[in-house]
Amino acid sequence: MLIRPFRLADETAVVDLWQRCDLTRPWNDPHKDIQRKLQVQPELFLVGEIDGKLVASAMAGYEGHRGWVNYLAVCPEQRQQGLARQLMAYIEEQLLALGCPKLSLQVRDTNAAALAFYERLGYKVDASVSLGKRLIADD
Repeated sequence: MLIRPFRLADETAVVDLWQRCDLTRPWNDPHKDIQRKLQVQPELFLVGEIDGKLVASAMAGYEGHRGWVNYLAVCPEQRQQGLARQLMAYIEEQLLALGCPKLSLQVRDTNAAALAFYERLGYKVDASVSLGKRLIADD
């Protein structure tokens, strides 16, 4: 799989991938999420392609304290081939090169497959509670 930065021409395919992977929610406009990411560390908005077809994506970032990963997705037909593992390894390398000491991510507690995947990669549940407050409504 070729891992490269997102390009504007990828937007339709990325949103379709996120929808097929059940990552979108009505209160989050994926197009707005893409536009926001392109303003902050766009080089860490990554896609994976095989034979020119977009099959994976992830948004990563580092704010000086810890790194984050959002929207990790692999095309359902391409799963169980190590693509998500490859993408996460690439992200970890990129963040480590930036001096990032810890990588965090959030997984819905109903997504047992994703939780098991990250556990296999060495991620552990942190003793913390995720809180959020919407500052800008997408609707």
